[in-house]
Amino acid sequence: MMTRRRLILLAGLALVMAGFAALLYWTSRPPQFASLVTGTLGRSLGLEITIGGASEYRLRDTPLLVVRDVVVREPGAATPLLRADRIHVSVPWSTVRSRGQTLAIRRIELDNPRLDVPALQHWLATRPPSEERIPTLTDGLQVNNGTITNIGWFIDGIDASLPSVHPGRPTQARLRGRYVDAPLTIPFDLDVALSRPARQADLRARGDLTLDHGDWSMPSSITVSGPLDLGRDAIRLTPARIGIATQYVSGEHRIPFVLGLHGPLLFDEATWTLAPASAVLRERTGPPSSKPMPSIVPDMHAHGRLAIGKGLSLQLGGMIAQWPAGWPALPPPIGQSTSPLPFGLAYDGAVDLSDTTALALRRDATRFNGRLRVPVVLEWSRAAAAGGPLPPLTGTLSTPRVDIAGAQLEGVEVQFEDDDVDARDTPPAAHNGPPPARTTASGANR
Repeated sequence: MMTRRRLILLAGLALVMAGFAALLYWTSRPPQFASLVTGTLGRSLGLEITIGGASEYRLRDTPLLVVRDVVVREPGAATPLLRADRIHVSVPWSTVRSRGQTLAIRRIELDNPRLDVPALQHWLATRPPSEERIPTLTDGLQVNNGTITNIGWFIDGIDASLPSVHPGRPTQARLRGRYVDAPLTIPFDLDVALSRPARQADLRARGDLTLDHGDWSMPSSITVSGPLDLGRDAIRLTPARIGIATQYVSGEHRIPFVLGLHGPLLFDEATWTLAPASAVLRERTGPPSSKPMPSIVPDMHAHGRLAIGKGLSLQLGGMIAQWPAGWPALPPPIGQSTSPLPFGLAYDGAVDLSDTTALALRRDATRFNGRLRVPVVLEWSRAAAAGGPLPPLTGTLSTPRVDIAGAQLEGVEVQFEDDDVDARDTPPAAHNGPPPARTTASGANR
């Protein structure tokens, strides 16, 4: 009879041979091997990971796994949090031997990944709090034609490349894509740099983007910098420093300008909000022209609040340095003054400024309080040089004196009324501007 020690030795040898046979079985069949890996990963994350396409793997040199038609969801969830046509992951043997304790990865590639933000947020809410761990990517990350979907907006055509990622070191990336919040679309191509790959880091981005609203667009070069705080459902840059060189394009009309913004920036609920904000606006100069056009862009600085998403909201007060040369000329003595013009402005409506704007404006003792539609006034200003009618707005202008056709009028108040701007269109009152005008006489433009 076999001794007890010999039986134990043979049993151990049988277990080793069985394990070796199982390893040969799984490693000779890529689908089964991939399912084993993704199943283990899914169970550790509380996710279901399924693979519908052909899989590949390699164990020699640097271990490599390629899976196709990947679907990742919470168990029982109707909406996957991630889909991808192909995921390529290569990791060094040190990571394999450490069972993931060493987060060193050689390269990750994703083809046509589709990320659902609400589903991702729901899954993240179920996860216990854990230490932020950033993997090392020695050969970087590549995303091809990705999509991020949220309620009310999405980003598609995402191409992203990171040459490498190392915890605690600066990281650079190239990002292309298109933000869509209909009817507004914003295609972008940006170079992004982070002081370190983490949820909180110093960010600097520069490149090109275009605000396209169908009837008008604003092709722009932009720089953004500031301390980044990337939350689960919001993005903060506190404070943000933003420089934009752009032009407003509508049909044959071109209005070039430069805009500088500073303040805490928040992206949440599909809306970008800058509050409290500082803003500087001036004309954008280009190459010399044989037919230089008078500028209609005011040289101004302002403070207040800006928000853009489905609509546009502005609450600004500040100073216009001088009356722009491209605006209709003011009668004397108002037009002869060189004083700056304090103003207050309020708007809450469509992104193209087609809804009603409240404006309070003064120069010396002359004051205007009223409402207008910016596109309509722009059209009027282009025709005003040819002797157009009085401006299409509703409000009150008061001034101690005005000279018209050789006559000097004192204690003048002019009441403007326009059929396209009435009380039903009144936005919130313009803040931080001049106080309401005190009137002494009256007239009408109709």
